[in-house]
Amino acid sequence: MKTVISASRRSDLVAFFPDWLAAALRERHARVLGPRGRVVDVDLNPRSVHTLVLWSKDFGNLLRNRARLKDLLAAHDQLYFHFTVTGLGGTPLEPGAPSPDEGLAQLAPLVAVAGRPERVSLRFDPVVFWREGGAVRSNLAFFKRAAEAAAGCGVRDIRMSFAQWYPKARKRAASRGFDLVDPPHEEKRDRVAALAAEAGERGLSLWACTQPFLAGVEGVRPSACIDGPLLGRLHPAGEPASRRKDLGQRPGCRCTESRDIGSYTQACPHGCVYCYANPAA
Repeated sequence: MKTVISASRRSDLVAFFPDWLAAALRERHARVLGPRGRVVDVDLNPRSVHTLVLWSKDFGNLLRNRARLKDLLAAHDQLYFHFTVTGLGGTPLEPGAPSPDEGLAQLAPLVAVAGRPERVSLRFDPVVFWREGGAVRSNLAFFKRAAEAAAGCGVRDIRMSFAQWYPKARKRAASRGFDLVDPPHEEKRDRVAALAAEAGERGLSLWACTQPFLAGVEGVRPSACIDGPLLGRLHPAGEPASRRKDLGQRPGCRCTESRDIGSYTQACPHGCVYCYANPAA
């Protein structure tokens, strides 16, 4: 069975390491330093790859064909894109990410590269709450605009989660002076129910990533961000992808097997306060 390649949960390769990614695609293999310090070789020959899943907050390098990245990707049977637009780009919470306007402008051309809008998932991820000027603020208000943009391009899936404050992320936020707020689960359930209603009005499906406390909220489905059955259905030749659970992910993750070619040593300059991957403070 062909392999699903993830590029990457660990860093934004398209935005900040496009030359490395292009070189790996050109050479048809990648040497990857895994999270446990072991170097592994990953076969990127198009004959061996079922789907290349690309994750980014900025697909500009791909759309501009930097280092012939778009041309090299075209050799693969199927591309699937996770495109993150939270409404926080360019703010102190995501200082290195594109502005919301710049991000959403990439959506339609990305659908064109994918070939089908079902191969693009818009990630409104994460939802963040913080206290500023005595009031609690969040990026929730941006969801309506993101949903409208997705629906306008034919994209039908929006994935979300609430920020999970890992110790290093809390430390980073404190060092930058952020007064973070983590609402109770019941409030989060009420908030996501409102998002699901907004999504449903536009014919969109809302998926929640690795947050079991949202189970049972009407209109919200548990997400498998790498979804073997879906990738099999979308594959141009109908080839099946692995349906086995990816045991390398955190508890509660429903993703199926893939090989990730990013490394946590490829520190991402987006500088997002909440990031679980970036080791930098």
